[in-house]
Amino acid sequence: MLESDRLERFARHIVLPEIGGAGQARLAASHVVLIGAGGVGSPAIQYMAAAGVGKLTVIDSDRVDLSNLQRQTIFTHDDIGVSKAAQAASWVRAFDPAIEVTAIDRRVDAENARAAVTGADLVLDGCDNFATRLAVSDACVAEGVPLTSVAVGRFQGQVANFAGHRDDQACYRCWVGDAFDADDCDTCAEQGVLGAFVGMAATMGVMQGLRVLLDGVSTLGDPQWGKLVLIEGLKPAMRTINVAKDPACKACS
Repeated sequence: MLESDRLERFARHIVLPEIGGAGQARLAASHVVLIGAGGVGSPAIQYMAAAGVGKLTVIDSDRVDLSNLQRQTIFTHDDIGVSKAAQAASWVRAFDPAIEVTAIDRRVDAENARAAVTGADLVLDGCDNFATRLAVSDACVAEGVPLTSVAVGRFQGQVANFAGHRDDQACYRCWVGDAFDADDCDTCAEQGVLGAFVGMAATMGVMQGLRVLLDGVSTLGDPQWGKLVLIEGLKPAMRTINVAKDPACKACS
């Protein structure tokens, strides 16, 4: 049951038949772990908080840099040199004191990923390297946690929900394979990235994540497992492809 001030705050959600009071209550009871507070994570944190998700865990080992401010909307010039995770958590507390938020200032890897995602209702991964993405995906499969993956390279974005812990569903590793476990992929510092486009992909990721959280309690709750949305920013255009479960996947098969 939502308190009266929460009913007022989320009135525009509650009047939507696709969400309603039951959906908003589900969001308030949900825990989302966000991997990365950068270009994807920054607006994703803001919109998860704005949606009324009751518990957020933000994991990032970086410090705010001047070059981040072009796309990482949660930070200001005064935050340069500060822990991204800690500052993101401070933003959430200022934005909505009712949200329980935890900052974890460390890099996620294969050794600690399972502990990072345990107990979450959803993991939203917006990190910038394949090694971390695969470690997070493998951990989500092992812990039975749904994963929303958001990736951006130049003017192409990829957004998908994965449930590799289910017998009939693919995981992120099914999509990219094993070749990218090494931490040596291209980064936005090398390729460049447009801030507005990163925000576009991030907010679509939040939309897909909310579908997972609302599964079973609202008509918005269609997780669309394994349906990967490709966003072409220059055209602009979008198309969806189905990611099949790999019977040889070392994580989920």
